[in-house]
Amino acid sequence: MRYAPKEEFKAKIETLLNNKEDAEEFWKIIEKPIPKSIRCNTLKISPDKLKERLENKGWKISQPYDSKEIIVIEGNLEPGELGKSIEHLLGYYYIQEISSMMPMLALQPKENELLLDLCASPGSKTTQAAALMNNRGTIIANDVNIGRIAILAANTERVGATNIIITRHDAVQLCQKLKKINFNFDKILLDVPCSGEGNIRSNPATFKMWNKKVIDKLSRMQRKIAESAIPLLKEGGELIYSTCTHSPEENELNVQYLVDNFNLEIVESPLPIKTRPGLVEWQGEKLNEKMKFAHRIYPQDNNTEGFFLCKMKKGVK
Repeated sequence: MRYAPKEEFKAKIETLLNNKEDAEEFWKIIEKPIPKSIRCNTLKISPDKLKERLENKGWKISQPYDSKEIIVIEGNLEPGELGKSIEHLLGYYYIQEISSMMPMLALQPKENELLLDLCASPGSKTTQAAALMNNRGTIIANDVNIGRIAILAANTERVGATNIIITRHDAVQLCQKLKKINFNFDKILLDVPCSGEGNIRSNPATFKMWNKKVIDKLSRMQRKIAESAIPLLKEGGELIYSTCTHSPEENELNVQYLVDNFNLEIVESPLPIKTRPGLVEWQGEKLNEKMKFAHRIYPQDNNTEGFFLCKMKKGVK
């Protein structure tokens, strides 16, 4: 079922975009289905070997980016075929939208580091981190919902990720407990719950549910989660703040708040897909000039979902 965008939302998107033609491209592409994409699980197979296996099945695929783990399914598959293939069941690949792969490519967790993924389920980014870390080091993957925890556990087992500790806590409460025992991390992913404006292509009901009051409420919750996590980051450590929304209130304005109130610096984080700079001004409010290093991902630029991410580094006292 399709829903029409509310006028306030439509006006906001058109303010964010470059020009009328850009906005028209946005409204056109969100009416189209998203191309199927997968991420090669390098814990079990190389991108080249997976490519060979899939092409031998008759699948038409491409690897359009420098990160060969990103694979796009070009041809049509039978309904459910992507999830029922032997390669998927064996954990050779993870079904993941391309923009969702970007936070970990920006964070680049390394072997033997400690990583906190505070809102982890269903595990797409968590298992990607395990692959980047070659199953070395430790990932604490947290979620609050028991149903989502079950999905997270199943996905980590399927892909053979063995360096993950799964916890079930409210995000703020978990951070408070870890702070009491002085448990610190090299890297933190804050992929926080959001209004989902970037997921309209897969969830058109977002149009119906969109509400300014909800955005304001989510923004406050996101700040609270981030505020509780930042004290756990080691000096010189790095974190990613990310959402699947376009809303500046949930993105740049929250990052600005964190930079203003904590010893954090926005840093560059090259990505393999086309992105646009973060906003350095919104509704007359000037923002940190380094906000340009944040990434806005619009669906018309790469034929993906929409996304936002910003990498920050904690200074040394």
